[in-house]
Amino acid sequence: MSKDSNERNIEADLTTLETILGHKFNDRNHLLTAITHRSYLNEHREATQDHNERLEFLGDAVLELVVTDYLFRTYPDKPEGDLTAIRAALVNTVSLSESALQLGVNEYLLMSKGESKDTGRARQYILANVFEAFIGAMYLDQGYDPARDFIAKHLFSKTEEIIKKRLWQDPKSRFQEMAQEHVNITPTYETISQTGPDHDRVFTVGVFLKKEKVAEGKGRAKQEAEQEAALKGIEVKGW
Repeated sequence: MSKDSNERNIEADLTTLETILGHKFNDRNHLLTAITHRSYLNEHREATQDHNERLEFLGDAVLELVVTDYLFRTYPDKPEGDLTAIRAALVNTVSLSESALQLGVNEYLLMSKGESKDTGRARQYILANVFEAFIGAMYLDQGYDPARDFIAKHLFSKTEEIIKKRLWQDPKSRFQEMAQEHVNITPTYETISQTGPDHDRVFTVGVFLKKEKVAEGKGRAKQEAEQEAALKGIEVKGW
């Protein structure tokens, strides 16, 4: 969780963050802005820095260019559609938030007490956005090269696993390919139950290999439930 501003020395935190990120900033205000969530400024009217949403916007664009260039050069035989899907898997919220967690920056973020208590998906979004804000801050501070080097160090190594485990495909496509490869069967999906009122319906769907029910998934739409069932099917089969 992030520390309260009263309990921390922000200048010391920025020094630590420079070490973590491997980047000595010419202008530390870029780094301070990168770790500042909009909610923090609502609680700390005395703060003079901006929040990180503009840096996130810039970082997202730099990230897309760097990753696109890397994939284009590394996989010359892959078509545009595959490269687009691999890029999406490499820079999605889960991937970026994992990288931010691995860096250990979570406790240095500036946000409101309420946001500090959020976990799960909400925290994933915050961490992913901060990762992009770091990229934007480095780009503003010293240009393209340090931003590219940071992205390369913390993201490129994930590409091989994404391709090997077909994580760039949606779960239904992955499970179908694996099922055809391992047992030469095309999976089928069957709605097992529907619960709740029309405006809040929950579907339970089973994925089958012939008569074998491999797994079940739930969702507010049949497609969502099918995707979850396929993902669980991959786990069950160990493929």
